[in-house]
Amino acid sequence: MRAHHLSIVLSLAAAGLGSAQVRPGIEVVLTDSAHLINGRRIGLLSNQTGVDRQGDRDVDVLRAHGFQVTALFGPEHGFQGKEDRPGLPDAVDSATGLPIYSLYGGSAAKARAALATIDVLLIDLQDIGARYYTYPASATSLMRDATRLGKAVVVLDRPDPIGGDLVQGNVRAKIGDPDSEFVGFLPVAMRHGMTLGELLRMANDQLGIHARLTVVPAAGWHRRTPYDSTGLPWIKPSPNMPDLESAYHYPGLCLFEGTNVSVGRGTDFAFQVIGASWIDPVKLRQALGGVRGAAVDTITFTPVHPTDGKDDGVPLRGLRFRVTDRRSYDPTRLAVRLLVLLHRNAPSRFAFRASQFDRLAGAEVRIRVEAGQSATTITRQWDQGVRRFEKERAKYLLY
Repeated sequence: MRAHHLSIVLSLAAAGLGSAQVRPGIEVVLTDSAHLINGRRIGLLSNQTGVDRQGDRDVDVLRAHGFQVTALFGPEHGFQGKEDRPGLPDAVDSATGLPIYSLYGGSAAKARAALATIDVLLIDLQDIGARYYTYPASATSLMRDATRLGKAVVVLDRPDPIGGDLVQGNVRAKIGDPDSEFVGFLPVAMRHGMTLGELLRMANDQLGIHARLTVVPAAGWHRRTPYDSTGLPWIKPSPNMPDLESAYHYPGLCLFEGTNVSVGRGTDFAFQVIGASWIDPVKLRQALGGVRGAAVDTITFTPVHPTDGKDDGVPLRGLRFRVTDRRSYDPTRLAVRLLVLLHRNAPSRFAFRASQFDRLAGAEVRIRVEAGQSATTITRQWDQGVRRFEKERAKYLLY
């Protein structure tokens, strides 16, 4: 990686593990690194998660400090984070009157034209810590477009909400195009243990973007600091990520999006459950046995207007999971155990949605489940790839 293609702002106020609060990148840039944006026209890629510790939006904070924000860019779910549908149009921010260029269905030509009018692109999005989230792909794509126009890029970093030290699941084997492979364009694990700033460092290097990239770290955060110990407010990163509990399950239970089994969309506990009308929850829990680091309960739930279209208004039976030990819980291995059990015990009812599942997990997982392999055999194949990934990602870590 060429040193002159990357600069890193090290906070002057980095705190120890016992610090009461973590300062997000938006606050650090104002106090320690304002020279990066002073006197420049700013384009801001953000959404409802781009706030300071008081919950004030980046765009409002920047304008209040006299900085010139001229264009806004929104990822999946929109600038306000309330939409869960494709094809989001361009819009206008009602509070500021600034144009919002949607990267998830808006005019690509207009977004590029807006980039041409700015001096620096700021990026502030709360990632969730799993390979399937689309925000890193949107940020990478816009970073690449900005670089082609000679613009500087500054990432206002935030903690990985499920921690930055554990790596779990399989590893994507190749590098893809962030414009066409939204949910898996980097060779990272299902649970990658990286912040958005670190992921963009990797993307900048491995995709050969050569952006003038500066990452402003979150001051006081350490890789093992739990999100609920940071002092930062929890703001739903997307409509179906209601709380931190869901975030811890998401790297594994998200795989059921690629099946005919519900993950609880249309409820207040999405990604904490799996369910279907044909599941016998008592038998499934018995077959599953214990889950290290998590409690398992049977549940009946009814999705209401689920955005995945699964079983709207239909009572479903299944299992609900609750993390009891974050250090030992591995949702990716749990998901494979459940996939194997459902495929084995309900072959006429359980079904993969192959193209969607393969985008999330890779075809190999599905093929091995369909071939009748055990969960242990399937997940044992992941170990070597995880070790390679941990060695590779070390080059991009900031904390």
